[in-house]
Amino acid sequence: MARMPGEIADLDHAARRDEGRLAGDYESAPAGQIVRPLRRDAERNRQRILTAAAEVFTERGLEVSLDEIARHAGVGVGTVYRRFADKEELVEALFTERVGEIAAMAEHALEMPDPWLALVCFLERAATVLAGDVGLRQLLLFATYAGDKVSYARHTLAPLVSALVSRAQATGKARADLAGTDVPFIMLMLSTAAEYAQQSRPKIWRRYLTLLIDGMCSSRSGITPLPVPALMPEEMESTMRQRAPRRR
Repeated sequence: MARMPGEIADLDHAARRDEGRLAGDYESAPAGQIVRPLRRDAERNRQRILTAAAEVFTERGLEVSLDEIARHAGVGVGTVYRRFADKEELVEALFTERVGEIAAMAEHALEMPDPWLALVCFLERAATVLAGDVGLRQLLLFATYAGDKVSYARHTLAPLVSALVSRAQATGKARADLAGTDVPFIMLMLSTAAEYAQQSRPKIWRRYLTLLIDGMCSSRSGITPLPVPALMPEEMESTMRQRAPRRR
């Protein structure tokens, strides 16, 4: 009986997982005795995989496969499956703490005495982190990987950001129609700008953050000097040419 493509993929995944469980990651033992894992080697392999995953997720995002991560780590894919049952488990191990760090930034900002400065400080700190990490940006803003732990951290972040916006509005400094849900889109714009201009002008996002902060003010007597020059026409052309192959 012919199998559907999805069934074949599931069987292939199970075969790789079982290959990992059955391969030589365990000490041999006489029949009837408990087989003990090689804890030191296992932990060393786990750290190699996490390091490799962090590098490829940061640069290329969450679309990379476990096979690609295994190649980058210099281990067999069976070793990856011995440490992590699937990519979701790997993403959870890698990013739960990092998503929590963004929430901690918001909590710290809420303790600042100046509500407007607190909002600006959070935007800058969060954008600095997300601008250099494609995988974290995807996870925070729209990915569904990593289940309950990362989801909890994301849901914890939303009311904190809304509180930052409300406090700034209460002072009259932030415009009244600014919403907490505007902040994730601002983060998306800034981090995408950084990703596009990584080769030509990786700090260009700071220019756009300054423009957006001016736009968030309810009123102002002047304009804030932009910290980074605009892209030259040739830089813009180069940026778009460099980005196109990665999209494909």
